[in-house]
Amino acid sequence: MTITDVRPESNEPGGRIPLSYNQEFLRGFDKGATDGAFGHRHILVCGWRVTGTVDPDALRGALDDVVARHEILRTSVLGDADGGHQVVHPPAPAELRVVDVPDDGGTREERAEAFLNDLDATPFSVTRLPHVRAVLGRFDANDGVLVLVTHHTATDAWSLQVIMRDLADAYEARAGGGRPVTSAAPQYQEFARRQLEQADGPRTDRERGYWRDRLAGAQITGVTTDRPREEVPSAYGVHRFVFDAELSRTVADFARTTRSTPFMVLAAAYGVLLRRRTGVTDVVFPTFSSGRSDERFVDSVGPFFNFVPIRIDTTPCATLADVLDRARAACLGAYEHEIPFARIAEDSPALLAPFADGFLAVVAFEVLQSPFPLDDRTVAGARFTEIRHRVRSQEVSSAIPDGGLWAMDVLPGGRLAGSLKFDRNRFDEATAVGLVDEFRTLLRRLAEAPGTALADL
Repeated sequence: MTITDVRPESNEPGGRIPLSYNQEFLRGFDKGATDGAFGHRHILVCGWRVTGTVDPDALRGALDDVVARHEILRTSVLGDADGGHQVVHPPAPAELRVVDVPDDGGTREERAEAFLNDLDATPFSVTRLPHVRAVLGRFDANDGVLVLVTHHTATDAWSLQVIMRDLADAYEARAGGGRPVTSAAPQYQEFARRQLEQADGPRTDRERGYWRDRLAGAQITGVTTDRPREEVPSAYGVHRFVFDAELSRTVADFARTTRSTPFMVLAAAYGVLLRRRTGVTDVVFPTFSSGRSDERFVDSVGPFFNFVPIRIDTTPCATLADVLDRARAACLGAYEHEIPFARIAEDSPALLAPFADGFLAVVAFEVLQSPFPLDDRTVAGARFTEIRHRVRSQEVSSAIPDGGLWAMDVLPGGRLAGSLKFDRNRFDEATAVGLVDEFRTLLRRLAEAPGTALADL
């Protein structure tokens, strides 16, 4: 029995709540309690260094304030004979643990990252409400690490930033002896209902027509795995890396001079990498948008992220600069015509063929977005700084529903950092490391010598 087939004991307030397209998409990867989209490792983890005294009672109360504010954190996704739906539960206390950060002999920065990795490898059941918990790790009374853990079916990377911002606001109010006064946040169920109301109409028809034409004859480019898929639970690890400052500056300068975003430059290099690794010249890879084109939901929490296919046909390209031109056009078209991926898949079912191929893995590529970065903000006497510079890889990590995930980040100082998440049952770690090394080389060549002929690579 899968997670979405389980009924809750509580009743549904306000009647049956429909699922968003993204929630339905996640249900397609439901493999039960220990694997897939509703598995206990499909989680998001983020950490902040905290310098200064923290009041655990005020922090615990602030976390409960956040749970009360965002009902998706106490919502179950369910399925029955009538289809999928969601159920909102009453607010309940969220777990906050206060522990000592283990001492492995490293610097505090190294220990903080190891602490974060340990929590990233700790299961968190989707049936355990609310879908957020926190751990405050302490080096001493005035220095520590605050880690937030959420289940990915209830949140996305953008949501973590919203949660942390709201947590900081609530903590500041509570530590000062009061309660936070905040405006009501639009709820995720409102987003789901609005999606269904706008499911059909002239605009949707136009955008679906664009994607039918754009993806005609295409399928996502799968990466050949070291071992075929087997009927065993996935075992995800992650390879992390930070590019040197010189390369990072070169890429940023190149993006500006070519009127491109950093993502466009990185996407072009990734397209060339896929071409070299697979022999496919017409490459398609998925990325993720924030899914928040409606500004009403900028301050909301939920799984808004949208799966967006990027098609870069490098067949007629002679140089790396030609690939960048194609990548820029592909990205602009995707942003301009974005609709829920489920609608795209309805019209282009062949696009998903690699998911069913036991010898291929779909590796999504994204650049993380930080809409509300909490960097060096002082809250009630404590300074919070997000831990984004991470170089420790993991044999056991949080998971994704299927395939692989390549995530890039532009750090506050401008350096490019990233991670490649992969199923160790299907990939060797050496393969992941080799992909990143090859990508680094291609990215440098693109930024320094865009006139390089593809045939000369």
